Amino acid sequence: MRIPIELAETVAAVADEGTLDAAARRLRLTPSAVSQRIKALEEQLGRVVLVRSKPARLTEAGTAVVRMARQVALLEHDTLTELGAGGSAETHTSVPLAVNADSLATWFLAPLARLAERHPIVFELHRDDQDFTAGLLESGTVMGAVTSRATPVAGCRVSALGAMRYEAVATPAFARRWMPDAASPATLVGAPVVDFDRRDDLQTLWLRASGIDESLPARHYVPASNDFATAVRLGLGWALLPDFQSRDALAAGELVRLGGAPIDVPLYWQQWNLRSPLLGAIADEVVAEGRRVLRPIRADAR
Repeated sequence: MRIPIELAETVAAVADEGTLDAAARRLRLTPSAVSQRIKALEEQLGRVVLVRSKPARLTEAGTAVVRMARQVALLEHDTLTELGAGGSAETHTSVPLAVNADSLATWFLAPLARLAERHPIVFELHRDDQDFTAGLLESGTVMGAVTSRATPVAGCRVSALGAMRYEAVATPAFARRWMPDAASPATLVGAPVVDFDRRDDLQTLWLRASGIDESLPARHYVPASNDFATAVRLGLGWALLPDFQSRDALAAGELVRLGGAPIDVPLYWQQWNLRSPLLGAIADEVVAEGRRVLRPIRADAR
């Protein structure tokens, strides 16, 4: 049995766009034709590949089909490039990648810009917490990911990038109000905290290490990296910022360190374990940039 590539690409389009109607517009087909393609593939495989909800959801079988479609597209790009047929608008390959918000806001875009100058590719970036981006690799949603997971995802290979260091900071006025004893972070009991979202545990880890009951402080939620840093600089609350985002403000006296140990978050690059010149080029640029700007990963890092 073989899986017709146009049927696999149709499932991938629905997964990307969320609905059959949106996938039909992208593929320049009618919604009925998209539905018929999916039904034909399901009949051929004897399995449901798509739950027709809003947005549509892949089944386990559908995830495998989408992963195959993306890998075929990648291999097609490599072949066209080798044959000298790449480079036109029609042959630009979309490369989906996953990255955590702080990397996206600081160092991650520079290597992608260099890659886009040399290769006929466009990037589709998926932003998620570094503890969850590996799941997007497992589902076949992305080809590569910045992740805190050092153990390779099945079918992937991993390279160490480096550690992103976070320190607890606030404005001087905020620190004077909530932290009269500057030598003791534990005096921050009750001071408002800025969290990225409800899965952001960095501030909670710092509170525990400082002997503070993490259930006591009120919490703001600001789910965008640059806006998160801005909220701290405006005095909305305190938080742990990566040194990329706090260095200049600390030097200017606009922020102060609250003490306590910094938290180093180790980051890794994981991607499909395919012999692909394009994936290899992406890995080379991303890993080189990560190792240039990030700290070495300590053995005892989080």
